[in-house]
Amino acid sequence: MIYKFKSRETGDLIMLEPDGRRVLEIIGKTPGPQGIIEVDQMPAAIAALNAAIAKAEADFNAAAAAAGGTDKVPVPHEAVSLRQRATPFIAMLKECAQADHEIVWGV
Repeated sequence: MIYKFKSRETGDLIMLEPDGRRVLEIIGKTPGPQGIIEVDQMPAAIAALNAAIAKAEADFNAAAAAAGGTDKVPVPHEAVSLRQRATPFIAMLKECAQADHEIVWGV
């Protein structure tokens, strides 16, 4: 499954199912074939994503410190970090919140 996030303010944002599911779970939405993020939910979604990014990076840094350096920490199976995956979605949320437009998927 592919998640295609759409709004009247921005271009479409496409994520593969595992990445889209993870982002939706972080922001407190039920992953599914259809959904909507209302404008009033966007500030909390942005905060949740930023908190998850900070936690993921802190966990990596703690593992690196325990292992004696970043070159000794095993690279996660995902080569792309949460920050890299979520940054376009956060930008979309910010633009849509400012323009007062919701984000939908699966419609």
